[in-house]
Amino acid sequence: MSIHSSLSPSDALTIARAVVRERYQAASFAFVAGSIMRGQGTNLSDIDLVVVFDTLEAAHRESFTFEGIPVEVFVHDPGTLAWFVNDDAARGCPSILNMIAEGQAIGEYLEHAAALQKSVSAKLRAGPPTLTQAEMDALRYEITDAVDDLRGERSAPELLAIGAMLYPRLAELALRGRGRWSGVGKWTPRLLAEEDHTLGNRFDTAFRALFAASQPGPVIDLAESELTPHGGRLFEGDRRTAPPDWRA
Repeated sequence: MSIHSSLSPSDALTIARAVVRERYQAASFAFVAGSIMRGQGTNLSDIDLVVVFDTLEAAHRESFTFEGIPVEVFVHDPGTLAWFVNDDAARGCPSILNMIAEGQAIGEYLEHAAALQKSVSAKLRAGPPTLTQAEMDALRYEITDAVDDLRGERSAPELLAIGAMLYPRLAELALRGRGRWSGVGKWTPRLLAEEDHTLGNRFDTAFRALFAASQPGPVIDLAESELTPHGGRLFEGDRRTAPPDWRA
């Protein structure tokens, strides 16, 4: 990724318009999104673009550098975009929804962009679907299994690996279990803090103790407190049947 001085939202908008003019001339409209547009960009941030054509053979995603600035583009038509919106919403992780809802619309058919933005924003406000019992049980089992691993005699590298696997699963339980959207990567601690500042601090303190000092106790306590409202630990009796056609 190229390193650049931190851009302002107006800088990013100017660059995005130039990108659309040069590379996506036939697009109906686009949304310019990402941390730079939120005023939170760094010298390593890229510009996120959702570009919408009237029709395409297939959606695609591409990354490139434009005048020294990294740009990540998600190229769709209305049908492919609807599929990804619905898929993200069903998974409870609304990446493309956030880009549309928060993005700055550019292009020729801004009325179409505004209608899409209104629809997606309403979907975000409605919140994610409730976890099914099977989804909840899968989370409970995976968290229980990881916590049991933490209780054993483990080397520091093993504790690190277990914690890296556990963090996103435990955060998903904490957020989805509270009826909130989930996220990945840097979004996760932000979402935890937005939901409950105390909860965000508990995650930060517990996993710092695990990663920096190889102390699993705070993470174990955190996991057990998050499991309790949803039935607690799950190991005994867990069973998952594979589809009959999963055979070579």
